[in-house]
Amino acid sequence: MNTNSQEQKIEELLSRGVAEAIDREHLKERLLSGEKLRVKLGIDPTSPNIHIGRAVLLLKLRDFQELGHQIVFIVGDFTGVIGDTSDKESERPMLSEETIKENLKSYTEQAGKILDISKTEVRYNSEWLAKQSFSEIGKMADAFSLAEFNARENIKKRLDAGKRVSLRELLYPLMQGYDSVAVEADVELGGTDQRFNLLAGRHLQPLYGQKPQDILMTDLILGTDGRKMSSSWGNTINLTDTPNDMFGKVMSIPDELIVSYLVHCTRAPMEEISRIEKELSGGANPRDAKVFLAKALVELYYGPEAALAAEKYFIDTFSKGVVPEEVRPSQAPAGKSLVEFLVAEGLAESKSDARRKIEQGGVSVDGEKLTDPEVEIGDDFSGKVMKVGKKDFVKIVL
Repeated sequence: MNTNSQEQKIEELLSRGVAEAIDREHLKERLLSGEKLRVKLGIDPTSPNIHIGRAVLLLKLRDFQELGHQIVFIVGDFTGVIGDTSDKESERPMLSEETIKENLKSYTEQAGKILDISKTEVRYNSEWLAKQSFSEIGKMADAFSLAEFNARENIKKRLDAGKRVSLRELLYPLMQGYDSVAVEADVELGGTDQRFNLLAGRHLQPLYGQKPQDILMTDLILGTDGRKMSSSWGNTINLTDTPNDMFGKVMSIPDELIVSYLVHCTRAPMEEISRIEKELSGGANPRDAKVFLAKALVELYYGPEAALAAEKYFIDTFSKGVVPEEVRPSQAPAGKSLVEFLVAEGLAESKSDARRKIEQGGVSVDGEKLTDPEVEIGDDFSGKVMKVGKKDFVKIVL
């Protein structure tokens, strides 16, 4: 690899989707020197699925890995129980150990969609945090003041509003900071909402005879509905989604998120992204840019063939109205009215919603629209395919 290419990769590493770096010049100097760094990222398994918002950091971790650095991926099986409230407007409840164990079952496998796991140091922070004594916790706690903690924006808002802030929440930054001590991190990655926690590691390391880690923070991306991406809101695109679901979700995002997703969630060339951004500013159809984004995302996790197949599925299903080859069978028994059937199958949220869809001509069976909400779904419907709206299909099995 020539020097210019290496320098270009380092510059993109330090700039693409990066909101802040501490200390950027120091980190850049170390990267250019050829020193092999230990680069840490921790993820708490608060949900069974890793979504692309979290994968922004995994992609950045892979960028370091491809430059030859040692990646340390920490699954927060201990911190996940305690709960981080860095991005929360209210106290986050503790999760049970059983829930955390269930959630983390496939975390390494999911991370392996991005990282080369064979070259990744995978650690679980219960390994060191579960053994901490009050003496050790006191030593770490002495390095921070209550004023520093209270100065955090979301904590200050809660205190000003008279909301409860638990002592447990004060301990979380210490735990994440000690993770950096335990793995002797040179660099830690995190989102901008993690700033205080990331600085905690930098603050604690000198107490244990280590040099303070450098920090790289990435921008946060929004969910498919334009709000913060959150599993509890259901506005996520998960690494475990099928190619067709992943493609379809991308096509539903607000137009203003296209460029952000391209920059943060894919590794499409920045020159190509700049071209797309310019075209969108000039009035180009956002649909074409979304197709490019959707293909890039599916290809990243499933390969080029799956991306092309997902594009064909989307076009056939949503543009041409073709019935997909695989349609789930119905579960509702015979004898229900059309309205009852739609609700029972989850094709409508309520009976009033079902009636609205029928009245608007959005319900058909084998291509024929159904207009009577009370028509009985009996044996004469068995084996036929019902379509509701543009994308929902069910094969009637009675």
